[in-house]
Amino acid sequence: MALVIEEDRLSETFAALANTTRRAILARLAEGEANVNELAEPFDLTLPAISKHIKVLERAGLVVRGHRAQFRPCTLDPSPLEQISTWAERYRPVWEARFERMSDYVTHLQVQREEGEHDD
Repeated sequence: MALVIEEDRLSETFAALANTTRRAILARLAEGEANVNELAEPFDLTLPAISKHIKVLERAGLVVRGHRAQFRPCTLDPSPLEQISTWAERYRPVWEARFERMSDYVTHLQVQREEGEHDD
């Protein structure tokens, strides 16, 4: 059961990160907390549209909204990003092996090319 919940959470995080606007919002929040107006500044979007993006990020656990009087500043919660990093790290041996094979292949092509140049 815990694995299913973890997979659902991972899927929700990936879905939230699939949008360029939401990634830009997270990049801004990596610099420090901000309110909705501050987050909306660089975009040609309405405040309700930005709020919807923030809600998606909140549901994914990437953003936390505080309560300070009438203000609700947003902050980044990096823990879902850590989960993605842990998930991706399991595949490191696979991509490193592929890079190694690609490197070997490129070296092989270079040797063939140099041998071909010497035959002329």
